Amino acid sequence: MSIRPTGPDNAMAAKRLISVDDLTDADIDYILDLTEHYAGYLRRSDPAPKRLAGKTQVNLFFEDSTRTNLSFELAGKKLGADVINVPVAASSVHKGESQVDTAKTMAAMAADVMVVRAKEDALHYKLDDILPCAVVNGGAGKKEHPTQALLDAAAIRSEFGSLNGLVIAICGDIRHSRVAGSDARLFKRLGADVRFVGPAHLMPDSDQFTDVPRADSLKDGLDGADIAMGLRVQFERFPSDDDAGSMAARFDEDQRRDYFETFGLSHQTIKLAKPGARIMHPGPMNRGVEIDGALADDKELSLILRQVFYGVPTRMACLDALLTRGE
Repeated sequence: MSIRPTGPDNAMAAKRLISVDDLTDADIDYILDLTEHYAGYLRRSDPAPKRLAGKTQVNLFFEDSTRTNLSFELAGKKLGADVINVPVAASSVHKGESQVDTAKTMAAMAADVMVVRAKEDALHYKLDDILPCAVVNGGAGKKEHPTQALLDAAAIRSEFGSLNGLVIAICGDIRHSRVAGSDARLFKRLGADVRFVGPAHLMPDSDQFTDVPRADSLKDGLDGADIAMGLRVQFERFPSDDDAGSMAARFDEDQRRDYFETFGLSHQTIKLAKPGARIMHPGPMNRGVEIDGALADDKELSLILRQVFYGVPTRMACLDALLTRGE
């Protein structure tokens, strides 16, 4: 059995987890080490220490989610927390109550941590200013998904030992991906060379991520890559009153096929990367659009299910680190 790692001065510096920028380098190392510690319990099917016994965790998801919501629920329960999943579809939000008031109501029920997912980019910061409990970002708008970035880093470490010196190509709809933003910032801090690959209209604005090279072809973007991460085209985030929105309505089967032929990851296109390059995808996947199903299911090359596995121990580590600071 592995020995539980200790944090910097036995306490994580961050009091919230809204962005990867909230974390110091020492915090990141601590969380990743703690993630691997908890991954060991899951692999052995051993019960983890109930370090959050007596703590209350509220999962408040204003946006649909499967992997993130369930993994946070599992993470809290495995650590012994009382976990409340708020059924937003049947909540007072649909009676006109604001998201902020709903969160304040939940926090008043003696919550120790609130995991929030929302379409708005800034809601988590508003809640952090007014709530007495720790706030964790379960996905925000098009900008942030810090725990996804941490679990992706954990999955990569489990395969390569370290991110330092790796070339990681993030491919697809970068513009609308909260994962791409958090991943790029975290991976670079861990020493990786990160690239964005995709069509120009799905790239971030020119004044964003100026330190991340961009490629408009898989040939250029995958050259020398150790990892290719596919991202789905997020039509639901396209503004409805511009060209991108109208494109969503007319993205028929022929256009899906064209997109796949140009930017789809497959056994053929992955040959443009380093021999033995690994495939990742944060999900949900559009098979036959950004990735071929056969490649996604390739047990030798694909780390996709490993990403899913690491969702639970990573979120266990984040909850533990935040709620047992200094203990």
